[in-house]
Amino acid sequence: MTLATELQARGHPVRFLANDHPNSLRIIRERGFDVELYDLASVTGWEDGFLNSCASSSVWINDRLNTQRPHSEAIRRLGARLVTFDDRGDGAALADVNICALMFENTENLQGADVRLGLEYMILNPEIATFRRVRQSLESILVTLGGADTYGVTTRVAKWLSDKPFRVTIVTGPSFEHGAELEKMVTTALPGRFKLLNRVPSLAAEMYRHDLAITGGGITPFEACAAGLPCVVIANELFEIPVGRALEGLGAAFFAGHHLAFDLSALEQEIPIRKMSEIAMAKVDLEGLRRVSDVLEGLAV
Repeated sequence: MTLATELQARGHPVRFLANDHPNSLRIIRERGFDVELYDLASVTGWEDGFLNSCASSSVWINDRLNTQRPHSEAIRRLGARLVTFDDRGDGAALADVNICALMFENTENLQGADVRLGLEYMILNPEIATFRRVRQSLESILVTLGGADTYGVTTRVAKWLSDKPFRVTIVTGPSFEHGAELEKMVTTALPGRFKLLNRVPSLAAEMYRHDLAITGGGITPFEACAAGLPCVVIANELFEIPVGRALEGLGAAFFAGHHLAFDLSALEQEIPIRKMSEIAMAKVDLEGLRRVSDVLEGLAV
């Protein structure tokens, strides 16, 4: 969404293809973008219906992690330029660009005519620039574990925090399906122990109010770090484990492990919040959106 907004601001028409997920479709349309449905199970044979035959050049962007070769071959036959993100599929070999900002392990075999590897290509919300600050001490914790929190990690994290001396705000996303379970747990805690928010207007603005965030291993911890907010990362999926390890290696976060057996004991120790906050801001910048958009514009000429 952030990339689409930037490309549109640069004068490029943008269209989304998505599977039939009502919340996702609603959000895309609320942001003013056209979106059409496609069948995730169909590898190829459907692509030509979505390319503008009148366009002088088209750029097809996949954010699917595992692009298959027959699909890539179809895109190339149709004359479009192919861009993929964090892609390890066999179709990535035919991509004009494979942007791999979230790849931290086994990167020597990444495929694509032009592989852009590194945090400098991380696409982050430019709004964060307004809400950057160095944290001084740990008093308030933000828990935000994704738009869906598929495995209900939020409730387990809240339970662990219920007797800890921090102020805790929990932000749930538009596809969160564990509301009843979370509400039940929160109501058994001391009054005022937790603040629950759903679909906040600006996550960047909410992050500004806190000193540390407990997040999943997607884009959110990088957005937090760019704002100077240190993190504790819990991997919701196996492919998020390298993300948590990488952020811990930078000194901007603690990695609490996979969600099936996460360990938050780091919060029981003295945490160098100021140092972690300064490192986070230094290591994760907000120029990735510009860099990626420049690359895409270079393909569209």
